[in-house]
Amino acid sequence: MMNTQELKTTVSKLSPDQLFKFAEWFEEFIAEQWDKKIETDIVSGRLDTLGEYADSEFVAGRAKPL
Repeated sequence: MMNTQELKTTVSKLSPDQLFKFAEWFEEFIAEQWDKKIETDIVSGRLDTLGEYADSEFVAGRAKPL
C-alpha cells in the first residue's frame, strides 16, 4: 500500500487527461464516503440534537425555506 507522499508523487506524474479522470473518480469517492459517514451518524443518533434544534427553529418561525 502506498503512503501519502507516494500517492502525491504518482498523482503529480499523471497526464492532464489521466488527472482529470482521477479527479472525477476521487470526487465521487469522497462524496460516497461522506454519505456513509452521515448515514452512520444518523443511525447512531449523533445528529438528533441538531435535528431537534432545526425543527424548533422552524416551528418558532426563525427559519427560512431554502
